[in-house]
Amino acid sequence: MPGKAARRELGRGERVVPGVWRLRLPLPVAGVPHCNAWAVAAADGIVLVDCGLHEPGSLAHLERALDMVGLRLEQVRLLVCTHAHADHYGQAATVLERTGCELWMHPDHAHMTAAAADPEAWLAQRVEIARSSGVPEAALRHEADVRRERGFGLAGIVLPDRPLVDGTVVDTDLGPWRVVETPGHAPSHVCLFQPERRLLISGDHVLGRVSLYFDRAGRDPVGEYLRSLDRVDELDARLALAGHGRTFTDVRGHVAASRALASERLERARRAVVRDGPITAFDAVPRVHREETVTEATVAWWLAETLCYLRHLELSGEVVRVPGAPERWAAS
Repeated sequence: MPGKAARRELGRGERVVPGVWRLRLPLPVAGVPHCNAWAVAAADGIVLVDCGLHEPGSLAHLERALDMVGLRLEQVRLLVCTHAHADHYGQAATVLERTGCELWMHPDHAHMTAAAADPEAWLAQRVEIARSSGVPEAALRHEADVRRERGFGLAGIVLPDRPLVDGTVVDTDLGPWRVVETPGHAPSHVCLFQPERRLLISGDHVLGRVSLYFDRAGRDPVGEYLRSLDRVDELDARLALAGHGRTFTDVRGHVAASRALASERLERARRAVVRDGPITAFDAVPRVHREETVTEATVAWWLAETLCYLRHLELSGEVVRVPGAPERWAAS
């Protein structure tokens, strides 16, 4: 993720529609100043969807946001996480401890839980992938230092009491929300859809400001993401409650824009290999993100994304890996 932000927000809460509240929680990330959790009325309490990053003072921000809409943490009857990234799952251990509620999350959560269980092994693997992709040693050392300082943003590792898979239903006062598996951004990613009201809790799958990030843990994150966009498009949602930014209508338009950006960058990756290959993944990054300047703050994020494009092209038979130090990519 990008570097630290200079200015921090405070937790804020607001009602979106009757029975649904947006809880805006600050993040220490430049360009991504907050994430959203969602409180949904359910009988004598609420279902909490996502819970924010864990860091010093983060629980106070969650409680402040709840208080602004007349709610309390103790009213949480169920915690649902759209995916196992720290800004959505980080405070889960604390929420469970404070409330005694269950956690529901997709079973493919090892990309976070297994990594957090052995952070040094995870970091060593990450550094080795970056080194083999052609990242300079100075940038490797910087990224390793930043990662060690930042940590995982988890209050603790907690496993789900129930797996969120297709067919699972989350009951609320607004009616049942159906789970739709949407891997791509992360192997554990799901969306929640309330069909009568056509409401979509989209997590990080579809955002109001089109932005792409792929967790390399999946076998083919780009292909999975594009297929997941098709699934969400078919729902014909009226209002999206996203993991970052404001709510938005024209969900199909945002799906189309996300698909177009992913397809455009995939084509840029293909052209980089065909025209300039054999090429390292690191050297392909500015060709894929040519409209923006690659910096220390963005290179790790964009390298992961570029590697996912190259992996997709490899699986389709369009490119091949050329072994070496560093590894390169060439047209097949």
